[in-house]
Amino acid sequence: MPPRSMTGFGAAEGSVAGGRLRLEVRSVNHRHLSVQLKLPPELSALEGDVRERLRGRLARGHVVVSGGWIEDPPQAAGAVVDADRARALVSALRELGRSLGVPGDVDLATVARLPDVVRGVRAETAVEASAVLVVLDRAVGQCVAMREREGTALAADLSRRLETLAALAQRVWDRAPARLVAERDRLAAAVQVLAGSVGVDAARLAQEVAFRADRLDVTEELVRFGAHLEAVRSALGDGTAVGKQLGFLLQELGREVNTIGSKANDVVMSEAVIAMKGELEKAREQIENLE
Repeated sequence: MPPRSMTGFGAAEGSVAGGRLRLEVRSVNHRHLSVQLKLPPELSALEGDVRERLRGRLARGHVVVSGGWIEDPPQAAGAVVDADRARALVSALRELGRSLGVPGDVDLATVARLPDVVRGVRAETAVEASAVLVVLDRAVGQCVAMREREGTALAADLSRRLETLAALAQRVWDRAPARLVAERDRLAAAVQVLAGSVGVDAARLAQEVAFRADRLDVTEELVRFGAHLEAVRSALGDGTAVGKQLGFLLQELGREVNTIGSKANDVVMSEAVIAMKGELEKAREQIENLE
């Protein structure tokens, strides 16, 4: 199974506590798993469960879970009486009646109508975690499916770039022997020009050529480059969160290419190195979005 992208979206609805809840899950690139929750107040007690469920499904990415009620859950009616306020208001009204000389007393109906003495409340219906998590699982499932589709496309693109890099490395392999011969001839001609009519020690020249060839040899770099390419291919087929691993491997591939470039001293090899650097840079951009 190919790796996943870190970009995805999913949404789901479901019956929760007698109402209807909609949850949306969005994810974008991030070095680690970062979760942001935007849920109704009734679900605040379940935030720990939501985060734990997300950690079990997603390895990396900035994930935003937002939700809201499409249909509010039913609520039980109730009332709260502020007795202290009622006493204070009744006492104030009686004192007002005495001061104004108005006869009469305050009855219960009058007290009940006084501001903020009796307040209606609605008791929230209990929300079960399992019902919320069922909706969350469906939304996350859609998000994961989208991440997998994008991951498949990214893996296919990376595979094509790996083939290009392998072909460029083979071009360097093929050119390396001829490059050493050309360097030997160049060095011999340069020495002959400098020596003029003086004879050139063939053994000393051969020794210098051998030393020069050793400094220009790229065999070790090409072998390591090929091993890193195989490691990238293997990681792409693991089906796990390999974004960080691929980032490290591409960094190592870049080091080998830079060393080959410093030793190239040849037009054909230099052109191949430049092309390899271009492919690696494009590959780095792609893996930035891999989980």
